[in-house]
Order: sequence, then structure tokens, then C-alpha cells
Amino acid sequence: MSTVLQQPAFDAAAFKTTTRAQWQAAAEAWHRWGPFLGDWLGEATETMFELARIIGPGSRVLDVAAGAGEQSISAARRVGEGGCVLATDIAPALLERAAADARAAGLANVETRELDGEALDALPAASFDAAISRVGLIYFPDQQRALAGMKRALRPGGRVAAIVYSTPERNAFFSIPVKIIRERAQLPPPLPGQPGPFSLGAEGVLEAAFAKAGLRDIEVRKVPSPVRLPSAAECVRFERESFGALHQMMVSLSEAQRAEAWQAIEEALRAFESGDGFVGPCEMLVGAGTV
Repeated sequence: MSTVLQQPAFDAAAFKTTTRAQWQAAAEAWHRWGPFLGDWLGEATETMFELARIIGPGSRVLDVAAGAGEQSISAARRVGEGGCVLATDIAPALLERAAADARAAGLANVETRELDGEALDALPAASFDAAISRVGLIYFPDQQRALAGMKRALRPGGRVAAIVYSTPERNAFFSIPVKIIRERAQLPPPLPGQPGPFSLGAEGVLEAAFAKAGLRDIEVRKVPSPVRLPSAAECVRFERESFGALHQMMVSLSEAQRAEAWQAIEEALRAFESGDGFVGPCEMLVGAGTV
């Protein structure tokens, strides 16, 4: 009689603990790549601000999973002295850099707070005009809990807006490394509902998540966001230094196996090199809804 091996259940608490530790370790690199991130995700970020209706001074903005705060500072410039931005993240080392950059920019309207994106009930209800999350919502184990927290924090008529990756096919710069690592680490396919880079990318999934959270006037836009760097090797350096999700997948590999995986990734990504450098395919979805 054959025995069917069951895949272990996803452990959300362990995932969060590992994620926090990895972002603590990667904070310096993520901050160092900030100017590149601003260029790469600039159009998607501006679209997020537009859909969140952060279009003038005076708004109060909640930035969830703010990272090192490049977009938080951009939002703070938009809302001016009469507005404010609260940047929250699970990793305090990232927020320290966000706060330092805000001070260096002379912005007194940026605050930071270490806070789990699924624990936003700690914030006063109806205290913000907009809630944003740039490439953060996809990594929450309970995305509905995160959206409910954002919704609760907003005044009636406020807007939730998020940037997520679309499908693996349209994000080869990221999906190729994921595929190579998954094969080498012999990882099973993601469980339904498991957080990850493409968890909200399929057609209609982001809209459905917003609708389930009780948001209305939902709009989703596709934003081409090619990754432009001098070479595939530079793209691998960016991902190796900054993408905690890839390191999480490599936990079971030895140091030698990890080095071999990164080499295989670089070789595969060379397909996107030309005389103009490296241009990695990437498409973002920007979604928003009203409370």
C-alpha cells in the first residue's frame, strides 16, 4: 500500500520571524540601492500616489511595509508641511534609515514606527486619508488582515493603494531566479494563499482581494517597469543583496550549492543583455480602492 506524503503546512509565524531577520540583515543594502529603486519603480510609485489620491498638500498617509522609505519621502514631499507620512515596517533597521533620510532632506513630516502590517489595529481608527504599500502586501501571510487594518485606519472615503508584481511570465528578472532556486532546493509549488512575489499577480486576483476586504471603486493598472542595469551580473548582485525571498528559498542549500545557483541565475539572465546593457522584463500592477 502506497503512502502519500503530505506537504507541511505553511508556518506564518516562522515565516514572519525569518522575514524580519532577513530584512534586518539586508537593511544597509536595500537602503544603498534606494536611488535605483526610485528610478525602477518611479512610474509605478507615481501611479500609486495618483490612485491613492495623494495629489496635494495636507494629506495624512500611512505607508505599510515601507522599507527604507524612499517612497515615504516622496509622499511626504507631496503632502507638504500640512500633511504627514507614517512609515511602518517589521524591521527597525530599515526604518532607522528612512528616518535618517527624512532628516537629511529637511522633512519634519515623516514619522516611523516598527509595526507588523497585520497588526495595524494599534493605530487610531479613521486617522489617515490614504494607505499605501509598495511591494509589501504580497509578502503578508494574511493579506486580508493587512487590508482590514489599512481600511480601519482610514477615514471614510480614504483610499488604499498597493503595488504588486503581475505574473511570473511578465517578470522574468525575478521568476527565473525563483524557478532555478526552487528546482535546486527541491521545493514544492507554493501552497494556495501562501505569500510570495506573484501571489496577487494573476488576472483579477488583486481586484478580488480588494473587493473581499470591502473596498469599492476598485481600479488596477498595469505599469511596465523594466529593470535597467549595466549587466546581468549587476542584476544578480542587486537580487543577492536585497531580495530576502530568494535567500529564504535557499535555506536548505550549502554555501557551495548557493554559489552554483547564483551562477546559474546569472547565466540565465544574460539572455536579457544587449549592447545597451541589461533590461530585465518586469510588470507591476497598481491597485486601489475606496473605504
